[in-house]
Amino acid sequence: MSQCRKRCKRQLTKVARYFYRFLMGTLTQDSVEDDFELSTVCHRPESMDKLQEQTKFTKKELQVLYRGFKNECPSGVVNEENFKTIYSQFFPQGDSSMYAHFLFEAFDTNKNGSVSFEDFVFGLSIILRGTINDRLNWAFNLYDLNKDGCITKEEMLDIMKSIYDMMGKYTYPTMQDDAPREHVESFFQKMDRNKDGVVTVEEFIESCKKDENIMQSMQLFDNVI
Repeated sequence: MSQCRKRCKRQLTKVARYFYRFLMGTLTQDSVEDDFELSTVCHRPESMDKLQEQTKFTKKELQVLYRGFKNECPSGVVNEENFKTIYSQFFPQGDSSMYAHFLFEAFDTNKNGSVSFEDFVFGLSIILRGTINDRLNWAFNLYDLNKDGCITKEEMLDIMKSIYDMMGKYTYPTMQDDAPREHVESFFQKMDRNKDGVVTVEEFIESCKKDENIMQSMQLFDNVI
């Protein structure tokens, strides 16, 4: 395996571990006591039984996830700025604000400017427990920034730039400025099967399933919780 691939795999593993820390609410030193005043919570989640029916988590897992979510978001919801602040702790050597914006947009399915525990858990259920098609559809939605059903080179370039900014030059000290654009061109060569300048969800899923590295990367999240 090349040094670049080894480095990318280490970073993906790092993301999975940090993601786990975010889920468990262990990014900060301060903890919320069991007798937290519920009157300060502005959003109460649906019953755990109902969430269990709607997701692929057990009731115990949902209880653990909720405790972690409440630790980070005592009000019961997180807005984009708070989400960016939390996510910035994952990658202190870079600027994660733009990637966090795209990720927040993917979780904010109601487009109301906030992510509730339900929003978060529904997304996690797909990412961590969904089928391959479920996960790839979710990833496609993340990359399809204007949600028009296809990914353009401009959208993918925005995503790639945000990832390189997030990783920082400390992680990629020899990375050239045109690396994101080269990555996009490689992406489209593999996935734009009919060469029409856009990647549809069908092209995306079909190409990803044939890419061994992508399939291995997805497996990193299989045993996060």
